[in-house]
Amino acid sequence: MDTIPDPQPAPTQDRPVIFGEVLFDCFAGGPEVLGGAPFNVAWHLQGFGQQPLLISRVGEDAHGEELLGQMRAWGMDTSGVQRDPDHPTGRVEIVQDGSSHSFDILPDQAYDHIDAETACERLLDINVALLYVGSLARRQPVSRQAMEALQTQGHPAFVDINLRAPWWDEPGVRALLRQARWFKLNDEELRQLEPVAAAAGEAGAARSLLEHNGLELLILTRGADGALLLNRDRQLEGRPPPVGRLVDTVGAGDAFSAVTILGLLRGWTLEQILERALTFAARISEQRGATAADPALYQHYRESWGL
Repeated sequence: MDTIPDPQPAPTQDRPVIFGEVLFDCFAGGPEVLGGAPFNVAWHLQGFGQQPLLISRVGEDAHGEELLGQMRAWGMDTSGVQRDPDHPTGRVEIVQDGSSHSFDILPDQAYDHIDAETACERLLDINVALLYVGSLARRQPVSRQAMEALQTQGHPAFVDINLRAPWWDEPGVRALLRQARWFKLNDEELRQLEPVAAAAGEAGAARSLLEHNGLELLILTRGADGALLLNRDRQLEGRPPPVGRLVDTVGAGDAFSAVTILGLLRGWTLEQILERALTFAARISEQRGATAADPALYQHYRESWGL
């Protein structure tokens, strides 16, 4: 695999910090592909030249070595990835049925045991542009404590929820909502959080979440129906471009999140964020797995977007 040619970041460069799970998506009868929403977001941001710092944990096993090796080959900073002698690198079993898929997220994985003190120490020598967190990494007390410790440092938070039964609780997600500046969820997750309001209309339910929690931006993805962006003053909807050959939608939402974060960091307009995030998410759905190990793919968008 070719590497991304960007130099290592200067100490004064503001960097996105991505906290949460790294794992292998294991397709039934098929390949094992690196995944986990935070990892996918970090991978894409690296491809776009943003030098993210991923805070996670992997086992002292073959999967952990493979994951770290692929990160290094992609030019990623691995200093925030802890090693765990007692728990395995994360795995998720994926069963695909046409364009839909189901997940079996295995319990008690290395990413459930991210050490808070080690994570906080790693942030001491960098300038944090934003902190990305998801809901899955708070399912166990140890990583939940690490997440909360990072959040108390006051970095602006991009919260990307992932409501996979039985690995979430409503009070915890509501707490993440209150701490977020930017909040992303999909249409099914909106119906789970706001069933009555969503039944009356997605836009109204999304607007209620935005206003009641003081969010700066709410991002609602709708699969093949596109996405909705809302801030205090505006509501913007868009549909994805045509997909040449749909392979799977695993990770399309993470691709959308990564481009949205890129746009926030670069000061794009809402129109630019929406159009570019939809375009990149559609492209990722044309391949197996959530990440692409092709520098040329990212270079194409970097040139197109003036990065």
